[in-house]
Amino acid sequence: MLLLGLPALLFALITWQVVADGPLVDADERLSRALVRPDRLSELLADLGNVQVAVPVLAVALAWVAWHGRGSGMDRWWLPPAAGAVAMLLVPALVAPLKEWTDRPGTPAVPPAVGYYPSGHTTTAVVAYGAAALLLLPLLRSTALRRVLVLLCAVLVLGVSFGLVRRGYHWPLDVVAGWCLGAVLLVGLWLVVGRSRRRSRGRAEGGGGW
Repeated sequence: MLLLGLPALLFALITWQVVADGPLVDADERLSRALVRPDRLSELLADLGNVQVAVPVLAVALAWVAWHGRGSGMDRWWLPPAAGAVAMLLVPALVAPLKEWTDRPGTPAVPPAVGYYPSGHTTTAVVAYGAAALLLLPLLRSTALRRVLVLLCAVLVLGVSFGLVRRGYHWPLDVVAGWCLGAVLLVGLWLVVGRSRRRSRGRAEGGGGW
């Protein structure tokens, strides 16, 4: 529960500061002014958090997990990919109303507008790449491949985060909030998938069935 509660608590704290225009917001804006240096690389990195890029990656991973689970005769093989898809669908369902409620303006590097908190690109990247890695890890027998997969996921998320802040598309706190929200969804996915796999192992070992 700590894995679920910690990011949720941090997200609540950041959201409170943004809505109340607290001291964290002042520090956030100063940090942004020091970091923003728009260039082509930061724009390309930020684009890795686009739905058009991240979601197809997740879709391929979900298809592979479903194909492998069904081919291996796994009980309720459809649950992990379905849970991954639901986690991704929850991103816009949560982010859109939060953007409208917090009504946070963008940085000076973007046209005047509101609705920048939390970062949807960051949350999309965390959930899409994170869920893909989380569901593919049990299928990889090589420890080296697992490490490469986790490292690749981390590099993609950090790359998107850096690009968004460096380009000025988002304030740093928008991005941190996206990490927190994405982490909550990934922990929820991990709990659902883990429970399903434990039940499947228990039935296989006990020889039970309907």
